[in-house]
Amino acid sequence: MTYLGIYLIAGLAFLLRIINLGVPKGLVFDEVYYVDAARDYLAFGVEVTKDDPEFVVHPPLGKWFIAAGIRVFGDDEFGWRFSTAVAGTIAIILIGLIAQRLFRSNFLTLLATFLAAVDGLALVHSRTSLLDNFLTVLILAATYFFIRKNYLITGIFLGLALGTKWSALYFIVIFGAVALYRAFTHHTGRNLIRPSIERILTFTLLPVSIYLFTWSGWFLSNRGWGRDAGSNLFSSFIKYHEQMLSFHTGLSEKHAYQAHPWTWLIQSRPTSFFYESPKTCGAPSCSQEVLAMGTPFLWWAGAIAIFVVIGFWIKSIIKHRTEPASTIIVMGIAAGYLPWFAFDERTVFSFYSIIFQPFLILAIVYCARWLISQNQRWGYITVAVFALLVFFNFLYFLPIFLGDVITYDAWYSRMWLPSWI
Repeated sequence: MTYLGIYLIAGLAFLLRIINLGVPKGLVFDEVYYVDAARDYLAFGVEVTKDDPEFVVHPPLGKWFIAAGIRVFGDDEFGWRFSTAVAGTIAIILIGLIAQRLFRSNFLTLLATFLAAVDGLALVHSRTSLLDNFLTVLILAATYFFIRKNYLITGIFLGLALGTKWSALYFIVIFGAVALYRAFTHHTGRNLIRPSIERILTFTLLPVSIYLFTWSGWFLSNRGWGRDAGSNLFSSFIKYHEQMLSFHTGLSEKHAYQAHPWTWLIQSRPTSFFYESPKTCGAPSCSQEVLAMGTPFLWWAGAIAIFVVIGFWIKSIIKHRTEPASTIIVMGIAAGYLPWFAFDERTVFSFYSIIFQPFLILAIVYCARWLISQNQRWGYITVAVFALLVFFNFLYFLPIFLGDVITYDAWYSRMWLPSWI
């Protein structure tokens, strides 16, 4: 019944993701880059600007996912966004499956799945054709198999994630380090050699090989950017990546919606993907916005839960009693959140936080488990009330997650913080 519940919740969430998926009309936010790239991949196998090679700063795989939706459903808003809607739905399922593995509780599994389904940030990502949702679902798949200690499949998904966005590299490093540490704690002497080599290759050579494969279009086409920059094709590929790295580390242009990572947990400066003032709501002034913001009650509770889990994890380390749930949550936060603090001068946005959103949800579930363990009856009641509050909070903000046309007064009433405008 638990798995039926996971798929039922995910099915309802999928409906919310595809109904009126063509709203808003036209390209929204960074869709202007990624949809254009997807069209190029379908036509040429590589990104171009008219007849010239185009310099792009993200790997190809996520744009191929977008291209698949366009190929199947057509070159319109539904086609652009269908693949990310599917990715967002699979992410909900994976969060439920991971919760079941970590907590072994039907109630907590369904709680995790439900919270994942009613997060506004996840919903907006699932209805906008960006790369981050694909990255998130691939990282979640890698996490699921990592918990099962199937490191080969973990390495494959990490390679696919790296082929979507470079920020997957932090997960490769942390997952690989923990896998290698486990080898040292379970083997000694000559018996340590083989598992150590296997895990080093699994978290280095395998992801890199898959990453290179995702660039097949660049290698096979004669229209790729910088193919003649080096003495051979591989050195040209390296030089191209040096240019990409320079772009990412040097991006410091001011943007109205940039937000320092310190503010991400409380979503104090969400990113507006779309805003217009149409004249079709039956009021003197109307608003239509897509605001990439997490459901406030969920994220504010999650901000507290993360620090609670870190506290329990440190305590378990001191007592030499590490357990999988807190370890996985800390790993996910460390890989998905902490690296952004190293780019203090870079232009960054709070919508990047979708990559660690699943681990924030798992942190809440971890705290729910602790609460129930203290007093079962009142623990269940408290958690159920919290889930209900998050649900109604989600419904209240739903119009600005979906891009519905509402009155300006209705829109303004949802701007709880001045920084949300």
